[in-house]
Amino acid sequence: MKYFKLPDLGEGLQEAEIVQWHVKPGETVKADQLLVSVETAKALVEIPAPYDGVVSKLFGQEGDILHVGEPLVGYEGEEDAGTVVGRLEGGGEAQTDSFFIGAAPSTREHLAPRATPAVRQLARRLGVDLASLQGSGADGLITRADVEAAARQSRERFGGERLRGVRRSMAINMARSHAEVVPVTIYGDADLHRWPEARDPLIRIAKAIAAACREEPILNAWFDGQSLALKVHERLDLGIAVDTPDGLFVPVLRDVGGRSAADLREGVGRLRADVRARSIPPQEMMGATLTLSNFGTFFGRYANPVVVPPQVAIVGAGGIRQEPVVWEGQVAIHPILPLSLTFDHRAVTGGEAARFLGALVRALEQPESV
Repeated sequence: MKYFKLPDLGEGLQEAEIVQWHVKPGETVKADQLLVSVETAKALVEIPAPYDGVVSKLFGQEGDILHVGEPLVGYEGEEDAGTVVGRLEGGGEAQTDSFFIGAAPSTREHLAPRATPAVRQLARRLGVDLASLQGSGADGLITRADVEAAARQSRERFGGERLRGVRRSMAINMARSHAEVVPVTIYGDADLHRWPEARDPLIRIAKAIAAACREEPILNAWFDGQSLALKVHERLDLGIAVDTPDGLFVPVLRDVGGRSAADLREGVGRLRADVRARSIPPQEMMGATLTLSNFGTFFGRYANPVVVPPQVAIVGAGGIRQEPVVWEGQVAIHPILPLSLTFDHRAVTGGEAARFLGALVRALEQPESV
C-alpha cells in the first residue's frame, strides 16, 4: 500500500480537522481529483489526489484531527517504506521504548507506559495520561485507538461538544499566551472632534498605528521567549480581528504605512468578504506584526486585549462616545475614542508603551489621516 500523507498546508499550520471525504475505499481516482476537505486554524482547504490510483483506505473520519505528515489516504499498490507512518501504531516493527521488550511483568509495571512517539504526541495533544491506560497492543503497547477512546470517554463524562476549527485554535492560542506572555495594559482617549463628518474609524486607526510604530518601532516586533531574541519589523502588517459565528479570524492587512487610505479600505473589504465566505487563503492569516481589536463596533469602552506570541502588542479600540470635555476653557461635547494597549513586558518597557500610545492618540487627533 502507498500512503499519501497530510501535506504541509502553509507556515505554522501543523494540523487539520477532516470536514468531508469526497472519495471512499475502492474508488478509482485521478490526479487532482478532490479527495478531502479539511479545516485548519486559518481556513477551509481542499486537498486533491496527488496521482491516479485506487483508494484502499481512508485514515480518519469526519471530525478527526490529523497532523502534517500523518497518513491521509492509502492507495492500492506495493508498499512504499519511505512513506509508511502507520507502522508507528504497533506491531513488531514499531518504534517503541524497546528496552521494555522481554522484561518481566513485574519489572514493566514500574517503567513508563509503552507507546510509540506518535501515540505519545497524540496523548499530549488530547490531554490523556498514558500511565492511566492499559495498552491493547502486543505486550501491553498503548495504541492510538486506546488514547482516542480515553479522550472520548473523558469528553462523554464532561458533556458538551468538542471545540473544532477556529474556536479550537483560539483556545490553544489563548492558553499559550497566558502561559508565555507577561501582559500589561494601559489606556488612553483620543478626541476626534477635528474629524470630518464622514468617518472611517478602522482605516484611520490603522494609519495612526502605523504612525505610532514609526515613533516607537519596538511595539511592531516579534519576541522569542526561548532564545530571548527580538525582531523589530520595518513594515506594519496589521492583524484585524474579525468576529464571525465560527469564531475569531485575524486576517492581515499588509504594509499599512505604505498604502493609501482608499487602497487599505478596499483591502479590508476584500479580507472581510473572504473571511465570511471561509475562502480566505491561509497565507492571508499569517505574519501579523501587531494586531488591532476593534471591539467597540459591538460594545465596550476599554479592554485588556490578549497578546498572541510572537507579537508583543495589541491595540483595542472601544466605542466612540459623545462626552463633555474642556476645550479652550469651555465645556464642549466631543466624540471620544477610548483606546487600550496591551504589551508584553518581557520585551517592551512601560515608557516605550506609553510613548507609543501617546503617538497613537496624537495621530488620531489630526484632522486628516496621517
